[in-house]
This record gives sequence, C-alpha cells and structure tokens, in this order.
Amino acid sequence: MNMNNLMAQAQRMQKEIERKQQEIYSTEYTGSSELVEVILSGDKKLKNVKFKNMEKFDVEDLDILEDMIKIAFNDAISKIERDVESKLGVYGKQLGGLI
Repeated sequence: MNMNNLMAQAQRMQKEIERKQQEIYSTEYTGSSELVEVILSGDKKLKNVKFKNMEKFDVEDLDILEDMIKIAFNDAISKIERDVESKLGVYGKQLGGLI
C-alpha cells in the first residue's frame, strides 16, 4: 500500500469518526431510577431532571431521592459509553487502542 492510499484511508477514517462523534453528541440519553429520570446530551451534560412517582415519596427522606438521582445519572452515562463503544470502538481496535 503506498503512502497516498494510506493517507486517503486515514482521512476517510477521521471524517467517519468525526461524523459518529457528532451523532453521539447530538443524541439525548435518558437514565432512570424508580423516582428520577435524567436526560443527558452525548457530551455528558445534564439537560433535564424529572421526578416521577412522587406520591410514593416522603419529602422528609431526601437521602433516597439523592440516591435515585445518582442511579439515574449513572444509568444515562452508561448508555453514552455503550453508544461510544459501539460506534467508535471499531476504530480503536483498528488503531491498536489509540482511540
């Protein structure tokens, strides 16, 4: 394979990576727990927090609500990471783990 072909292939790969990154960044990911739903952008910025099933919740027990927020947030982060791996993981494998 000559150098020009290698450079062209690298440029195509770079454009594909950038396209998939943009796709991930523009996607909203929802994480939820029993009492909380959070929405994050693909760049892991918190966009929205919704409380649900509040009739089951005693306002005096805020520790549970705090835990539910953490669970929902971490659920959304896990979804982002899985999407990144499924869309960009192949490039990391091709480049020996550089991505």
